[in-house]
Amino acid sequence: MSELKTVIHDLASRYFTEIREIRRHLHQHPELSKEEEKTAEFICQTLDRYGIPYRKGVAGFGVIGVIEGNDPGSRCIALRADMDALPVKEENNTSYASQEEGKMHACGHDVHMACLLGAAVILSEAKDLFIGTVKLLFQPSEESYPGGAIGMINEGVLQDPEVELVIGQHVLPTLDAGKVGFNPGPDMASTDEIYLTVTGRGGHAAVPQLVVDPILIAAHIITALQQIVSRHADPNTPTVLSFGRIIGEGRTNIIPNEVRIEGTVRTYDEAWRKEIHRRVEAIATSIAAGMGGSCEVRISHGYPYLHNDEELTAKLHALAADYLGNDHVVNLEPRMTAEDFAYFAQRVPSCLYRLGVRNETRGITSFLHSPTFDVDEQALETGSGLMAWLAINLLN
Repeated sequence: MSELKTVIHDLASRYFTEIREIRRHLHQHPELSKEEEKTAEFICQTLDRYGIPYRKGVAGFGVIGVIEGNDPGSRCIALRADMDALPVKEENNTSYASQEEGKMHACGHDVHMACLLGAAVILSEAKDLFIGTVKLLFQPSEESYPGGAIGMINEGVLQDPEVELVIGQHVLPTLDAGKVGFNPGPDMASTDEIYLTVTGRGGHAAVPQLVVDPILIAAHIITALQQIVSRHADPNTPTVLSFGRIIGEGRTNIIPNEVRIEGTVRTYDEAWRKEIHRRVEAIATSIAAGMGGSCEVRISHGYPYLHNDEELTAKLHALAADYLGNDHVVNLEPRMTAEDFAYFAQRVPSCLYRLGVRNETRGITSFLHSPTFDVDEQALETGSGLMAWLAINLLN
């Protein structure tokens, strides 16, 4: 195994500059969900250059690469990277800053793609050293419901040949570059969007007895819904219910006819998730009716919660420690953010681990989805080499 480790480290180092240029190109040319056409073309061109066969146009602009080792029909695992950017205006002053106005890879998907392409060229160079097949899943539309993962699954990405497990990595700006982190079991929350339309009867604010005030009704609804978490949720089951948008088109002396409320609910338990939906609708509609108005409730079902397979995660943790050293692998806590990688984890044993990209000395500390997010690019060597190392060892 020490000889294999040396081979992977050497290949990751040899291709680092090239992978860094790939990441910079992708960062300069971000595309939003369902618009990743040029990104997909660039990925295909890169796979062509590496001599790796692929299928494009999967679930929109998804790309599936295939690398076959010895006895390719014996086993198959998949490595996944997401492709889409965010509608964020970049504020970094770097040579590789986004050239697309109002679009930015502020969640590190450029790093994910570059690392997977780096792992791909390493695996291609080392294909005589492993048994089985590796699928490379370049997945579109992670940032936009219903997500590209479920689309790729529906189009058979886990079949022909059948995929045994899926591994993904995601940048983490609170973790130093050169380190990775793992969390077995519940890792990321389910996420659903709540849309409430409270209807009353508008009129002059000076004669409240003649109106049915939807703003007052909305205030009561928001306050009451918080009791779902504080009084009905199991304290051992993390739950978040937050409202981030309230629109009531009145004025200082005008009470509007309706108020729109938008929020999110997140948890780790699918049965409790359904119960939250029921309680939101029951509480909102009954309060509105009791105050003389009405409330229309629409809940947009988002991604399920992400469960990292415990056995697989333990194996990956041990392999990462062997490759990087024990002091470069950490244990992480669950988080209430969401990922459509969860759909893969519902089908086969899967693990999404975190790749450190922080460098406080260089001022690279901004968090995800911010206009100043950036990464220590040395993480690309860590990420590409580790993915290849994990894949080879799991197959063998």
